[in-house]
Amino acid sequence: MEPQDPGASSPPAPDTPPAPAEAPAHAPDGAAATPGPRPRRRGRTAALIAAAAVLGVLGGTVTGYTVQYHREPTPLPALSQPDLRTPKPVPAKPGTTARSMNVNRWVKTDGDLRELLLPKPKGAKYEAKADWDDLFSYATWFEDEEWMFHSLSEGDFRRSATVSWSQRGKVYVDIRLVQFQEVREVRIDRFGKGQQGYLGDDEWAGNEGEPMDGSANGRTWIFDEPSRQPGYEPLYEGRAVAWRGDIMMVIEYANNSGPVNEKDLKSLAQRQLERL
Repeated sequence: MEPQDPGASSPPAPDTPPAPAEAPAHAPDGAAATPGPRPRRRGRTAALIAAAAVLGVLGGTVTGYTVQYHREPTPLPALSQPDLRTPKPVPAKPGTTARSMNVNRWVKTDGDLRELLLPKPKGAKYEAKADWDDLFSYATWFEDEEWMFHSLSEGDFRRSATVSWSQRGKVYVDIRLVQFQEVREVRIDRFGKGQQGYLGDDEWAGNEGEPMDGSANGRTWIFDEPSRQPGYEPLYEGRAVAWRGDIMMVIEYANNSGPVNEKDLKSLAQRQLERL
């Protein structure tokens, strides 16, 4: 193996295109393209009239600004909007679709994806507050980032959001939500299973993990061996991967002082899944 509704910051505006070149003058239909007689020179009277017209326009503009300056500013209308009403659940009918089966859920997941991330627990410290993670940033989370970028850009990637916190300088938690454009169960199921597939390898968790309660696809893993780097304490890791509807969640749980608390990881994963 991240992560922007979804997130982060907004992309830069495209460069302003250059102004088109002035089109060359053409002779009228049927006329020769050779230069004709030079125009008559404008006399002094015409020049004075033109100058007076320019001064008149400038004078009117200055007068307008002066009048406007001494007027009281007009108050702007309030920017607040009426409270948005959440539609009531729609019972199933012969014409019910997957999208209309639970209107409340769709309204929830179509809102701000960052609000679905779990808040930090009491006493924890934010390493990074809930924010958007764009496709490029999410793709760099993978070893073959170029392949992942192209794969997701062609696979209905919609947005991603992430949050991370630490507790007592020992436990570190990263949670990422990835949402696709529409509920396409084949697509998100394939992607989710792909993220779960390698975790059983020896260089990762080294085991098949355990199923999550209340989820048909969610699993949690406690890594068999800690990650060891010269000059650092062993890092014990856990992972949770699950998806519901059009959103996949990935939780990375690490402890640099001892084995991961399996109960804490499962509780965290269960609470995050319930928010979806």
